[in-house]
Amino acid sequence: MKPIYKIIIGLTCGSVLLFGKGFPDSYYKLNGKTQKREFINILKPLIDKSNEKTMKERVFIKNFFNKALLGGFRFLNPNDLKKLVIISKKYRVKNIFDRDTYLERVDSVPVPLSLVQGAIESGWGKSRFVREANNIFGHWTWGEVGLVPLGRTEGKTHKIRIFNTMQNSVDAYVLNLNRHYAYKNFRKARLQKREEGKIITGYEAADTMVNYSELREKYVNMLHKMMKEHHLLYYDMVEKQKIKGLL
Repeated sequence: MKPIYKIIIGLTCGSVLLFGKGFPDSYYKLNGKTQKREFINILKPLIDKSNEKTMKERVFIKNFFNKALLGGFRFLNPNDLKKLVIISKKYRVKNIFDRDTYLERVDSVPVPLSLVQGAIESGWGKSRFVREANNIFGHWTWGEVGLVPLGRTEGKTHKIRIFNTMQNSVDAYVLNLNRHYAYKNFRKARLQKREEGKIITGYEAADTMVNYSELREKYVNMLHKMMKEHHLLYYDMVEKQKIKGLL
C-alpha cells in the first residue's frame, strides 16, 4: 500500500498543502502555461495567509500604541506587553517601544513580487529544494539539519533549509523581507507609500530587490518581465481597490 504523505484540502491542485513535500503529484504531470497557472493558484493562497497573519500583528501594534499613548504608557496590559515582546524578537526590534520600526517592518509583501520570486527560486515548483524540503524561496541554513546543495563550493557550509510545510516556507520569506537588513530599501519604500495612503506595487517593490540575487539589476528586470508576462499586476489592482474602499 502506498503511504499517504500528503494531506490536501479539496480535490484540486490549487488546494493548500498541509503536510508532505512539494506540490501534489498531479501538478508535476502538467506542463507549459497550464502548469505555471496552477503554480500561481497553489502559491497565492499561501502568500495571502502569510500576509493576513502579518497584518493581524500590524493591527495589534497600532492598537497597543494607541492605548499606551492615551494612558501615558501606564497601566499596560501584561498579556499585551508579553505579546509585544514576542513580536519585537520576531522582527528584531531592539527597543520594544519603538513604534516606528514596527510599522516599517510589520507589513504585507506584494503578491506579484512573491509569486515571481517563488517561481524563479523554485523553477516553478520543480526544484529539488521544493520536492525534498518544501523550500520555495531558496532559504539557506547553517544548522545541522538541511539539504546539501549539489555542487556546493568546497569550504562552504551552508545548507538548504527544510520546512515542515510550504506555508512555513512562505512565512519565512515574508519575515525575511520584513526584517533582513538587505531589504531595508523595500521597507522604506513600502512605508512611504503607506504614509501616502497607497500601497507599494509588485513592480515598484521589484526595483528594491537588487540584493536578493547575485544577478542584481538583471534579476530586477526578470521580475518585471515575469509580472507582465503572467499578468500578475492584476493583484496590485485588487489591493488598490481594497485600499480605496477603506479611505
